Amino acid sequence: MTAGLSARLDRISTNDRYLIVPMDHGITMGAVEGLVDIESTIDGVTSGGADAVLTQRGIAERVHPNKNGAGYIVHVNGSTTIGPDEQDKRVTATAEDAVRAGADAVSFHINVGSEYEPDQIEELAELTADADRLGLPVLAMAYARGPGVDSTDPESLGHAVRLAEELGADVVKTGYSGDGDSFARVTESTRLPVVIAGGSKGTDRETVEMVRGAMDGDAAGVSMGRSIFQHDDPEGIARAVSALSLIHIS
Repeated sequence: MTAGLSARLDRISTNDRYLIVPMDHGITMGAVEGLVDIESTIDGVTSGGADAVLTQRGIAERVHPNKNGAGYIVHVNGSTTIGPDEQDKRVTATAEDAVRAGADAVSFHINVGSEYEPDQIEELAELTADADRLGLPVLAMAYARGPGVDSTDPESLGHAVRLAEELGADVVKTGYSGDGDSFARVTESTRLPVVIAGGSKGTDRETVEMVRGAMDGDAAGVSMGRSIFQHDDPEGIARAVSALSLIHIS
C-alpha cells in the first residue's frame, strides 16, 4: 500500500471503521427529502460523526464547505428510477475527474448476477487500475442482484465481495444478509473491509439492529444513506450509528 493510498483511506475512516453517508440519490431519484438543502444535511451528518460523504462529482462544490473535515467520495456510475432499467449503471466520471473534484476516494456500483455484470466488471477493473496509479482508494458497491439471485443470500453476497477484491477494490459495500452469523460468512470471503448498505429508510430500531448484527458479523462499518440523511435528526442518528460501529473495535 502506498503512502497516498493509506492516507486517503484514513480520511474516509476512523481506526479502520467506516461510517459513510451516500447522497448520490439525486441522480437516481431526484431531489428527494434530505437532498434539497444538501449543504445542511452534510453539515449535520458529519457533525454527528460520519467519516465520509459520497456524491456524484457535480455536487462537489456544495460538499466541501460543509463536511467539517470529513472525507469525500465521488461515485462514478449511475442510473435513474424512471429510466428503462435501474440496474443498468452507466459511467459518469473517471478517477481523474474525482481527483479534480477533491475526492479522497471513488466508488463504483456493480450488480453481480445481472445482465449488466460483464460490462460492469470491465468498467470496475479499468477504474481500479486508473485509481491505483493515482493512489486513490476504490469503494466497490458490489451487490448480488439479478434474475434468480437472492440479494440477501450469504453465499451470493460472499461471491460479490470476493469479486470486488479480485478486481482490485480497497473497500467493499454489499447488502446485509439479515443476521450476524450469516454475515460472518460474507466477511470471511474477502480480506477487504466490508461495509453494509443501509437500503431503504427504516425505523431507528431497525437501523440499530441491522448495524449491531453486521458488526457482530465482522463488518468494518456502514454505508447508510436514506436512514441517515432523511432522518428527522440526521446528526443524532449519525452519532448513534457511529458509536455502534466504534464500540466493536477490539
